[in-house]
Amino acid sequence: MPGQPRVVLLKPLVTSPLIEVGEFSYYDDPDDPTAFETRNVLYHYGPEKLVIGKFCALGTGTRFIMNGANHRMDGPSTFPFPTMGGSWADHFDLLTGLPSRGDTIVGNDVWFGNGVTVMPGVRIGHGAIISTGSVVTADVPDYGIVGGNPARLIRTRFPEPEVARLLAVAWWDWPLDRITAHVPAIMSGSIADLEAAR
Repeated sequence: MPGQPRVVLLKPLVTSPLIEVGEFSYYDDPDDPTAFETRNVLYHYGPEKLVIGKFCALGTGTRFIMNGANHRMDGPSTFPFPTMGGSWADHFDLLTGLPSRGDTIVGNDVWFGNGVTVMPGVRIGHGAIISTGSVVTADVPDYGIVGGNPARLIRTRFPEPEVARLLAVAWWDWPLDRITAHVPAIMSGSIADLEAAR
């Protein structure tokens, strides 16, 4: 991003067909933000997808652990012998059929604090906030604020009826010119202001 060398828009950088990122979602990292796909999406051997919505803010060190991190747990050892190659590779069939929690889905307008880890198959709702250092092991509701290890719901940003209104407005799906015209309402207005701008 202009004037912000540590911040990158993710959508233009993603090359994997297993990762989808919406418009304007960004990642901030002082070391190498352009390496997000290889440094921050871990054990992504497929077929599960990582889907990140629009207008998400990912703090430094936000990491997504994918299902490829799983090891067998039904025998005496969890060590993945076949991945070491050699004659152990003859037993590669022992690595198939491992448990999968499915795709990891992040809604729109989600803010991730520094050092967040998201475990496989988690679904994070629209407008959620994930506190610094959290380990997200379970689904997060729309407009929920979670924190801790494992992350627990601290509170919701709005009462349930207001969340329903915000989801109906879905400002992130507006045309760009409408978003631009209503940035003050989106950032600090009321839900009624957003409804009127729809």
